Amino acid sequence: MSKFPDLPIYQGFNMPGRYEGEILDLEVEGDIPTDLDGAFYRVAPDPAFPPLHGTDIYFNGDGHISSFRFKNGKVDYRGRFAMTDKLKLERGAGRALFGAYRNPLSDDPSVKGKIRGTGNTNIVGFGDKVYALKEDSPALAMNPITLETYGYTDWDGQVTSETFTAHPKFDPETGDMCCFGYAAKGLLTRDLAYYEIGTDGKKKREAWFELPYYCMMHDFGVTKDYAVFHVVPIIGNWERLEQGKPHFGFDTTMPIYLGILPRGDDGKGVRWFRSDNCFASHVMNAFNDGTKVYFDTPMSKNNMFPFFPDVHGAPFDPKAAEGHMTRWCVDMGSNTDQFESIEQLNNMVGEFPRIDDRYNAMPYRYGWMLATDPTKPWEVPGGITGRLGNALGFMDHATGKTDSYWAGSTSTFQEPAFIPRPGSTAEGDGYIVVLVNRFSEMRSDLLLLDAMRISEGPIATVRLPLRLRGGLHGNWVPGSLIDKAAA
Repeated sequence: MSKFPDLPIYQGFNMPGRYEGEILDLEVEGDIPTDLDGAFYRVAPDPAFPPLHGTDIYFNGDGHISSFRFKNGKVDYRGRFAMTDKLKLERGAGRALFGAYRNPLSDDPSVKGKIRGTGNTNIVGFGDKVYALKEDSPALAMNPITLETYGYTDWDGQVTSETFTAHPKFDPETGDMCCFGYAAKGLLTRDLAYYEIGTDGKKKREAWFELPYYCMMHDFGVTKDYAVFHVVPIIGNWERLEQGKPHFGFDTTMPIYLGILPRGDDGKGVRWFRSDNCFASHVMNAFNDGTKVYFDTPMSKNNMFPFFPDVHGAPFDPKAAEGHMTRWCVDMGSNTDQFESIEQLNNMVGEFPRIDDRYNAMPYRYGWMLATDPTKPWEVPGGITGRLGNALGFMDHATGKTDSYWAGSTSTFQEPAFIPRPGSTAEGDGYIVVLVNRFSEMRSDLLLLDAMRISEGPIATVRLPLRLRGGLHGNWVPGSLIDKAAA
């Protein structure tokens, strides 16, 4: 009989859902704009079986995909697992076969050498498919309508990296997918492969180079002229895996680097800039003005991930883990390997930054992210601590203004996404779609807000009669891609 450990990551709102199904014509409070045509996809780690070794980190659950299809003022829901090679093998065995997060030494011998990916980190639309992504494995292609899994893809042999990023970027001028894989030649290697793939599925660019050290390179940035890679010491090595430690740990004694690769270069021209130790993971945006490259990321003084503990044994410091939106600048025209500047853009504390994706890789003004507002009351039952994501934040980089919408004393948000208003091209003119966790009701809502007026609250609340476990990332996919898949 399956039984999950009696631990917080498997209890209450975090209890694995382990279901698949659909709900047509969800109940809506307010009005969904009738011209919205597309779908919001998101993914959450949701273990299909109890962990092989008694426990694991939240990030190692199987990818459970949710689709919210918007059309004619209505919303339909579909939830389905990403059928990875891992999940198919475990369903065949009726139990977990793969061990700890990114540690193949802990696997059942029957699955040695198999792809360990869970497809649980992000889901994006490209061409006529959606792709469930986990950065330790290839991209997993899925049907955007049914969520049927087609399988792992290497784009007809064009992508030879063993891994594929969870955060591809899309060039707004061409529609090309800019992507990369780290540990591209195998687990724990320093190799990185960068690709640009055209809308026809043909590879346009490829570059290979080595990082200063192996690290968790979860995200990156793209500008008109450059690809930008931040190397932060969330590090791993074989000794950690052999000792059964978490794959990654944070090293406060190591510097950070920013690697700048001219787009079109084969990798030999990558240039590394160096700065003092800090923590940074997700990227809001990047852009360049001539040789000056700007990189916007929530930055904290110390480790933000308590499940990847300090390699020297220091306790987790929640205050030092608070992230502020920060702009890094380096100059490709300079003769130094130092950052030109690091500037905090506002006082908002938060993570999971998003933009109007039509302004990716170019100068932009507006951003949104999950914010923490410690001034608001907190009355969540069941011992849930911390207020990360109890507010949805908005920032205007031109004026420095910030705004927010509070989720309430018993709720938090998951990652937001931006939806352009049909027919409009103005930056920020559109909607924010975001899931909210209703802890006291053990249920989820999907909110639709005017992106430029989030403090006024939702214009529509899509009520779910079920609980969607805390997710990681998601994106809006236009109806045109779904129509292409249907054809």
